Amino acid sequence: MTAVDPRDTDVAAASPSSPSHATGGVLSRPYRALSIGIVSVVLLIAFEATAVGTAMPVAARELDGLSLYAFAFSGYFTTSLFGMVLAGQWSDRSGPLSSLTCGIAAFAAGLLVSGTASAMWLFILGRAVQGFGGGLVIVALYVLVGRAYPERLRPAIMAAFAASWVIPSVVGPLASGAVTEQLGWRWVFIGIPVLVVFPLALALPQIRRRAGGPATETAAPFDARRIRLAFGISLGAGLLQYAAQDLHWVSLVPGVAGAALLVPAVLGLLPRGTYRAARGLPSVVLLRGVSAGAFISAESFIPLMLVTERGLSPTLAGFSLAPAGATWALGSYIQSRPRLEPYRERLMTLGMVVVAAAIATAPSVLIHAVPPWIVAVAWGFGCFGMGLVISSTSVLLLKLSAPEEAGANSAALQISDGLSNVVLLSAGGAAFAALGGGTLAHTATDTAAQGSHPAAFAAVFLPMAVVALVGAWVTTRLRTDSR
Repeated sequence: MTAVDPRDTDVAAASPSSPSHATGGVLSRPYRALSIGIVSVVLLIAFEATAVGTAMPVAARELDGLSLYAFAFSGYFTTSLFGMVLAGQWSDRSGPLSSLTCGIAAFAAGLLVSGTASAMWLFILGRAVQGFGGGLVIVALYVLVGRAYPERLRPAIMAAFAASWVIPSVVGPLASGAVTEQLGWRWVFIGIPVLVVFPLALALPQIRRRAGGPATETAAPFDARRIRLAFGISLGAGLLQYAAQDLHWVSLVPGVAGAALLVPAVLGLLPRGTYRAARGLPSVVLLRGVSAGAFISAESFIPLMLVTERGLSPTLAGFSLAPAGATWALGSYIQSRPRLEPYRERLMTLGMVVVAAAIATAPSVLIHAVPPWIVAVAWGFGCFGMGLVISSTSVLLLKLSAPEEAGANSAALQISDGLSNVVLLSAGGAAFAALGGGTLAHTATDTAAQGSHPAAFAAVFLPMAVVALVGAWVTTRLRTDSR
């Protein structure tokens, strides 16, 4: 299922008939530079994600934007939807290299815009630029894995992606909290872009050798219809978010317009039968969205809940997410074991049940008799479940995709992921704002009863736990008759 250039001696050395291909791993000589380079890119993205989550409550308060808190997260996912479709087309046509480099450049530019923002709308604009770049990068990485690695190595490289979150999940929140408290939240955003240069330089030659050019001899033209649908899905998602954040009757107009754009775009961009969990690839794509949307929507509100409801500092609030990377990596490592391949679907069911339990447990800290460290324990288990599920959806997608369809199908997987994040974050943000969450005090204190809105947080977490249980049912639809 990988497309290689027979004129490339390095690739030829890793052909299926060679010993290195038969016995080597992702760090064997033919794959070492590529693996280290792309895993390093993921490592830096992980640092950014964990750091931003910790700094966000402080940034939102300083920019007087608590009412737009969810929009700062969902704005990222909105523009990433367009980037994902564009990256799928771009990668299938000319290989993942251009999409990857342009995506990293946009990602870094967005960080700089957010880090220098003087108002919340500028901050959200930076997040939007960053999201576009992130959409280009993530799909390009998936296409790269499908084309540069044999099928037997893909679970291992996906596990390596998950493992690259371990150090950032522990160090990122602590470092971000310390930087936020000592230097200011802006340095969390401004300090990351320069770090992407080395891993990209290391990986570029191998990407060019192993995955340069189209997947087939004749490059497919850009599908203008899919690009239009991608624009529609991004615009529709943005309108839906605006309507969810502005709770007035006039918001029905952008809300209805957003839904009218979203529905045909989703039906056109996702595999047929996704919405009804048809067996095989459609259910894989649907599960990715359900699992990621429920988890990320809940996780986005954890630091804010701990800072405003329990009076924790940004550093301690961020530390509650510290175990996440290690347990996520453990779950991803377990799914990569060859002996467990026949039980992949059962592992995914278990993972979604654990995720649902973790999300339902997190808001228990709204009861002040419950110690805040319960969140860290619950989220550690939840991330273990996500490690089982997310890496497995990536493995199943590549297994079910022909080489020339890897870009489009990878884009569909990421669209499901991003769109679910947008919709569920918008719904959670609307519920949060409707129950008074947008009026939280600008400084968290234990005695400021007027700044306490536990119902607003419960209205975010408990519905997301139900969505995760729906994901557990979707896992029963993954296996096809041929498998």
